[in-house]
Amino acid sequence: MAASVSQSRPSFLLVDGNNIIHAWPDLLELHQRKRGTAHSELIRRMGDYQSFTGKRIVIVFDGRGAVTSDERSAEGIQIFYSSSSHTADDIIERLALKYLPEFDIEVATDDRAEQDIVIGAGGSALSSFQLRDEWERAEQDRERWLSRHRSR
Repeated sequence: MAASVSQSRPSFLLVDGNNIIHAWPDLLELHQRKRGTAHSELIRRMGDYQSFTGKRIVIVFDGRGAVTSDERSAEGIQIFYSSSSHTADDIIERLALKYLPEFDIEVATDDRAEQDIVIGAGGSALSSFQLRDEWERAEQDRERWLSRHRSR
């Protein structure tokens, strides 16, 4: 009799971009100095995090345009900008509810209502501080790996 093998489902981390920017002091300072730089820095950090951890990242920002738009960054991050008639929360909740039957979905936000919706539908949640801790650990692991491989 063959042993059953657990099939893990692909997973996605949905990041509430503006929520994270306002929760991480260094990103908030960038945002206050020059609009747009904090967005770029969050995308860069999450790109590094994605490439080192293998987690698939989707960042959702509140937008101002007439329609919701999406794009891919050079780092391979999928980025959504909500329309002016919707919020990033609306987009995250819609994505989570749509894709939870097929994928493991985790949301990174400090918005308790958004966390509760995703958790209630079968996903999981990280606070901004938990995401920061995970990102910092991944950065430290990456630096250790680079140090080991440079010294050879």
